[in-house]
Amino acid sequence: MSMEIRRVVTGHDEDGKAVVTQDGTPPRLTTSRAGSELALFWVEPTTPANNSDPEDGGDMDIGIPPPPGGSIFRVVEFPPEQSDEAASAPGSEGLSNMGAETPDGARHPGMHRTDSIDYAIIMTGEIDMLLDDSEVHLKAGDVVVQRGTYHAWANRGSVPCRVAFVLIDADPAR
Repeated sequence: MSMEIRRVVTGHDEDGKAVVTQDGTPPRLTTSRAGSELALFWVEPTTPANNSDPEDGGDMDIGIPPPPGGSIFRVVEFPPEQSDEAASAPGSEGLSNMGAETPDGARHPGMHRTDSIDYAIIMTGEIDMLLDDSEVHLKAGDVVVQRGTYHAWANRGSVPCRVAFVLIDADPAR
């Protein structure tokens, strides 16, 4: 699996005109220990965002949740769970090391939650979103508004599933 994805970032030139500042492969393309490929597009440390900052917001090390008061935009490609990568996936310990909260006795090793509101857009393939006691089958074109609940993503199909995520910092769920 090798995710090919293009990132185009706009900004302003010295005269204040709109220009493309970056165009190409995101600087942070990684593969998780579970075999998922992740493309980090942008991290914004504050809301409102600072559109005058010249730094590349996609070129940083960051865990799963957004920074406090900020947001994160990434795409994840989940391999089928029967694949070798998914079969050797670490438990929820790996997710807690990346800043996510993981429950004891989770029904799936990918079960986690963050203090954020997450917008997920299923771009290609199909995937199951597992919650505490239920699950929802999702396919390309479906969207999810994930509001700080425990969840996991399980690709039980035979082809990778690509999902775009925007996470925005939120108060903890009650």
